[in-house]
Amino acid sequence: MRWISFRTCERHLKQKVGDLSAQPLQPGGRWRNVPVGVPLSIRGPHGSDERSLTGYHPGARWRRFPGYLQHFSSWEQDRSDDHNEHISPRQKRDAYSGVYSGKRCRMESCFDFSLCERNGFKVYVYPQQKGEKMSESYQNILSSIEGSRFYTPDPGQACLFVLSLDTLDRDQLSPQYVHNLKAKIQSLPLWNGGKNHIIFNLYSGTWPDYTEDLGFDIGLAMLAKASISTENFRPNFDISIPLFSKDHPRTGGERGYLKHNTIPPFRKYMLVFKGKRYLTGIGSDTRNALYHVHNSEDVVLLTTCKHGKDWQKHKDARCDKDNAEYDKYDYREMLYNSTFCLVPRGRRLGSFRFLEALQAACVPVMLSNGWELPFSEIIDWNTAAVMGDERLLLQIPSTVRSIHQDKILSLRQQTQFLWEAYFNSVEKIVLTTLEIIQDRVLQHTSRSNLMWNSLPGGLFTQPQYSTYLGDFPFYYAKLGVKPYPKFTAIIHLVTPLVSQSQPVMKLLVAVAKSQYCAQVIVLWNCDKPLPAKHRWPATSVPVIVIEGESKVISSRFLPYDTIPTDSVLSLDEDTVLSTTEVDFAFTVWLSFPDRIVGYPARSHFWDSNKERWGYTSKWTNDYSMVLTGAAIYHKYYHYLYTTYLPASLKTMVDQMSNCEDILMNFLVSSVSKLPPIKVTQKKQYKETMMGQSSRASRWADPDHFAQRQTCMNKFASWFGTMPLVHSQMRLDPVLFKDQVSILRKKYRDIERL
Repeated sequence: MRWISFRTCERHLKQKVGDLSAQPLQPGGRWRNVPVGVPLSIRGPHGSDERSLTGYHPGARWRRFPGYLQHFSSWEQDRSDDHNEHISPRQKRDAYSGVYSGKRCRMESCFDFSLCERNGFKVYVYPQQKGEKMSESYQNILSSIEGSRFYTPDPGQACLFVLSLDTLDRDQLSPQYVHNLKAKIQSLPLWNGGKNHIIFNLYSGTWPDYTEDLGFDIGLAMLAKASISTENFRPNFDISIPLFSKDHPRTGGERGYLKHNTIPPFRKYMLVFKGKRYLTGIGSDTRNALYHVHNSEDVVLLTTCKHGKDWQKHKDARCDKDNAEYDKYDYREMLYNSTFCLVPRGRRLGSFRFLEALQAACVPVMLSNGWELPFSEIIDWNTAAVMGDERLLLQIPSTVRSIHQDKILSLRQQTQFLWEAYFNSVEKIVLTTLEIIQDRVLQHTSRSNLMWNSLPGGLFTQPQYSTYLGDFPFYYAKLGVKPYPKFTAIIHLVTPLVSQSQPVMKLLVAVAKSQYCAQVIVLWNCDKPLPAKHRWPATSVPVIVIEGESKVISSRFLPYDTIPTDSVLSLDEDTVLSTTEVDFAFTVWLSFPDRIVGYPARSHFWDSNKERWGYTSKWTNDYSMVLTGAAIYHKYYHYLYTTYLPASLKTMVDQMSNCEDILMNFLVSSVSKLPPIKVTQKKQYKETMMGQSSRASRWADPDHFAQRQTCMNKFASWFGTMPLVHSQMRLDPVLFKDQVSILRKKYRDIERL
C-alpha cells in the first residue's frame, strides 16, 4: 500500500484543477473557465446557476432582512476580463450575450433592495406618453397595478418600476408592435440600466424561428414573460406568466367549470386536443405527430391545416382528412367532457390551451419541452398537471390511463383552485407577479409553499400578518390544531350612555357571562366624552373601552392589538342576545373558523329588470350574508379588511355610516368561496332593532335600505364578480324543537325564544 502525504495530495489536486480551468468553454461542455480557488457555481432546480461564479457571497443564502447586507457585485463587475483570460473575444460574446445582456442577473446582483427600505414594496407606473399606442391587454395590466395597494404615484417612494410603453407583443409582424422601443426606453430618466424594473411580455420573436428576443436590451430589468424557456429563464429573478388572450377579464373572472365532484372522476373522453397543425417550421413536429395516437373514441386529437392566407400552397396529403375530422367536433363540448387535455407547444412554448384546460377542470398534459411553467417559483404543478415529453408522445395515452382515479380527482380539484386563485383575471396574474417579487424583497415575511398551494391561496394569505400558519383561519385541520377556545367581544357603540337600562348594558352583561368570553371591547364611536368607569356594569371578564379612530364605522374592523383571541364576536349596541345564544354560536364557529357564523341573515339577488344586484331582508329559506351586528369570525379578517380592501370602498362606507357589514361579507366569501353560516333562527332580532327609538340607530334612516342597494353594486364592481354564495343551511342545537323533555337539551334557553 502506498501512502501519500496531505501536502502531496493537495499539490496534485491543485495541478489537476489548474489544468481544467485552463480549458476553454465549449458548446455543450461541462467545464467552465474558473480561476483556481474560485468555487464552481451551484446548479439550481431549473438547470441554471443559482449563484454567480464571480459574485458569490457566502452569506447570500442567509439574507433575511433587506438592507442589512449589501447586494452582490453588479453584472458589470461579473463581466470582468480578469476571469476570462483564456477565452477568445468571440467566445466571450457567446458566453455573455444571448437573449438578454443581464443573463446571469439574480435579485442579489441586479436589484437594489435599498429602494424598498423606506416605504416598503411600492410600485410606480410611468405616465403614458402622448401618441404612444397601447393594447387593451397592457392597459389592463397597468390598471391592475394602479388599483392595487402596491401602487404609488411618486417615483421617489417606489421600489419597483413599470413602463408605460407597451412591451407585450414584440412580434415585428404584429400590428401591436411598438417601433423604436430601444431608444424610447433608454431616454427614460429613471431607467438606470433597467435596475428595479419589470417588463411584461406575451409574444416575442417572429417567423420563422420565434426566438425570445424582445428587440431591445432589457438590461438589468426583471422579465415577466409568457412562453419563456428554462434555458433563458433566470431563477429567482424572472417570472413566467401564462399566455392569456385579449378577451381575458381584467377583474373578477369566471369560476372554474367544476361544480361538483363525480366518483369515479372519468368523463366521456380520456384525452383531447383541438388546434392548428403547422406543416413546417418551429413547433410543427409535435402537432404533426398527434394523429398517431388519435383513435376517434376516447383519445380525440384534432388538428387543422386550414389557417393562414396561403395554407393550400403548403398542405400535405393528410390535410383534407384532418380538416374534415376537425369540423366534426365542438371544442367546448370536448373540453368540458374530457378527463385530460393535451397542451402541446405551438410556434412558441406557451399556448392558450393551458388556461382553457385549467378552467374546464380538464387536467393539463404538458407537451412542451423546455417551457418554464407559469409561476413555477411558487406553484407545485405536479399536483395539478401531468408532465409529458414531446419525444415520448406515443406513451402519453398509456400514461394517463394508468393514473389512479383518486389522483385524477386530486389533480382536477387543484386545477380549479389554481385557476380561481391566480389565473382567472389579468388582475390576479399581475398581483401574483407582484406578490412573488415582494416575497423576494421581504424574505423574512415570505409565504410558505403551503400558503401558495392550498386554499385560499397566496393573494389572501398576507405574511405581514404572521408567518405562523396557525394564526390564520385556513390551516387548523392541516396542522392538527384547534382555534383558541375563547372569543373577544367587540361592541360598537354610537349612542351616549344615559341609563343603566339601555340595551347595550344588558348585552354587555349577557356576553360577559359566556363561558367562552375572554374579554369585552367597547368601541366608543360616540361624539360624547367617554363615560366614567363606574358607569359600566361589573363583570367577571375585563372590559376595555377604546375610542374609535376618527369615529368612522370602519374602525370596528381595525386589527386591534388588544384582541388576544383568534375569534371576534362583533355586536351592534342594539343587539339582543342571551348568554346561551352566544355560547351556541361560538361552538358552531369552532367547526367553521374560516366563515362568518351568526344570527341576522340577509340575501342578494339579480334584478333582471334594472340589470343590477339587489339586497333583501325578507325572511326566506335562502341567505347569502350574516350581518356583523351579531356574528363571530376570525380576527384575521380585520387585518384583510384594513390592508386588502381599497381606500375608496372604506371611504364610501365611512361617509354613509352604512354597508360595512355587507363589505365584510363580500370579503370573507371572496376568500373562502363559501357562504356564511346562520345559527338558530331568531326572528325577533329584526323587530327588536327596527323598534329602536334611538335617532342614532341606522335602521331608523329611511335612506338606509337604498344605500345598501347601491353598496351591493359598488362592491360587486370592485371585486369584478359577485362573491356572495347562497345557502339554505341553518344549524340548530341537537334536539332543537324536538318533542322531548327540556331537561335533555343543552341549550334550553334557545327553546323559549
